[in-house]
Amino acid sequence: MAKTRSETMQENRAKLIAAARKAFAEKGYAAASMDELTADAGLTRGALYHNFGDKRGLLAAVVEQIDTEMAVRAKEIGARAGNDWQGLLAEGAAYIEMALNPEVQRIVLLDGPAVLGDPSQWPSQNNCLQVTKSAVERLIAQGILKPLDAEAVARLLSGAALNAALWIAASENPQSVLPKAVETFHALAAGLLVQRL
Repeated sequence: MAKTRSETMQENRAKLIAAARKAFAEKGYAAASMDELTADAGLTRGALYHNFGDKRGLLAAVVEQIDTEMAVRAKEIGARAGNDWQGLLAEGAAYIEMALNPEVQRIVLLDGPAVLGDPSQWPSQNNCLQVTKSAVERLIAQGILKPLDAEAVARLLSGAALNAALWIAASENPQSVLPKAVETFHALAAGLLVQRL
């Protein structure tokens, strides 16, 4: 059966994102050649421009894919934590820890903000924020967290985790920064508790 135009476009998008993800991880955004990238995908520059507008649009798609994978992984880790509070801490710590992944470091935490601007404005970060806000609302309703504005709490917790990840990514020695970042994230979050658990 022949593929529809829509299926072919989806396939081309996926090929370009996969090739870009590899090129951006290995060489960085600035050094990645659009000609090499499209050749690796078996497509033309026209396909890249048609699907993403330009190299920046392609980076945005790659960042969104990786950031979404990070959120899913953090949520899975949080779900195994036992309760909503431990889950919230585990999700934040998992996100921070993912800054040790070279692909995450280079594409999402270094090149992403440099090229795409403030990560808190990315659509994938907004999805993550909504998940955190829901968890905070549950914890406030359960009387575990202080009755603060749930969006404010979610934004500040998400911002703390993101900034910790950015710090790790930019650090000369990420392995030594990680435990300090996670410990401090936990201490900051604990200040939101009605009483210490």
